[in-house]
Amino acid sequence: MDARHYRTDLFPEIEPFATGRLPLGGPHVMYWEQAGNPRGTPVLFLHGGPGAGAAAAHRRFFDPRYYRIVIFDQRGCGRSTPHGDVSDNSTQQLIADVEALRRHLNIQKWLLFGGSWGSTLALAYGIRFPERCAGFVLRGIFLGTKREVDWFLYGMGTFFPEAWRNFAEVLPEAERSDLLKGYHHRLVDPDPSVHMPAAIAWSRYETVCSNLIPRPEEPLATAIDNAALALARIEAHYFVNNVFLEDDELMRNVNRVRSIPAVIVQGRYDMVCPIVTADGLARLWPEAKYVIIPDAGHSAMEPGIRAALVRATEAMKSRIA
Repeated sequence: MDARHYRTDLFPEIEPFATGRLPLGGPHVMYWEQAGNPRGTPVLFLHGGPGAGAAAAHRRFFDPRYYRIVIFDQRGCGRSTPHGDVSDNSTQQLIADVEALRRHLNIQKWLLFGGSWGSTLALAYGIRFPERCAGFVLRGIFLGTKREVDWFLYGMGTFFPEAWRNFAEVLPEAERSDLLKGYHHRLVDPDPSVHMPAAIAWSRYETVCSNLIPRPEEPLATAIDNAALALARIEAHYFVNNVFLEDDELMRNVNRVRSIPAVIVQGRYDMVCPIVTADGLARLWPEAKYVIIPDAGHSAMEPGIRAALVRATEAMKSRIA
């Protein structure tokens, strides 16, 4: 089918046909769900953050008549428990969690769909278990390097100076030369009067910078609940630990997945995960279809990004059948 004829809008809202909780060892228990066709082609949705959690809208990138849609909340976030917990929480443990879920659901191979941190985890899992991957749909590429983390903490202020100033000024002036250290110290503090203001400021900063055109219906201060705490605390935990990866580890090992069908979708004006990273990945992975959206930023829900992701899942039907 010609790409112009693929669907470009989200599929209708659906409910899961199965949900469950999978013990992961230690305190962590994973929430998972399945939707769509129980006998369909399995696809795994990997949410961003780390720490953002999954949502009902994420089921809608996939044709429910064709795909067996698997979604889960990563350690410490969403409906997984304990909420906001960063103990025993690393990239390697998340890779193991994905594999444990695959075995639990008796799936042989699946399509991996992930954006931002979800693209990191999809690639990290694929490099470790290429034989379990039928394909990749990746968006807003983030590879966990120090350069990317520094950009998030400081570089975005080049384009969003007001948002960055609000972010930085939560900390005393003496601590602003090391934003990550100052925020991490507050976010892991058990006292809500210490960690919640930091969590709200971190979450607000990321939200503001994620859309090319800010959406007025999204108040900047809505994240006053545990979702903001999980996002900010877990992201800071991963960032302070160099995302539990060697710098450029994923780039160095991309040859392990190059034979697997892949689509990379990237917003030209993505300020959270700048296009230079996706460009570098695409150059090392010429077999992947690389789609640049000229009028989009970072969010998966921006119109151009959303349409390209649905086109990609539709196109994958013929590539992984």
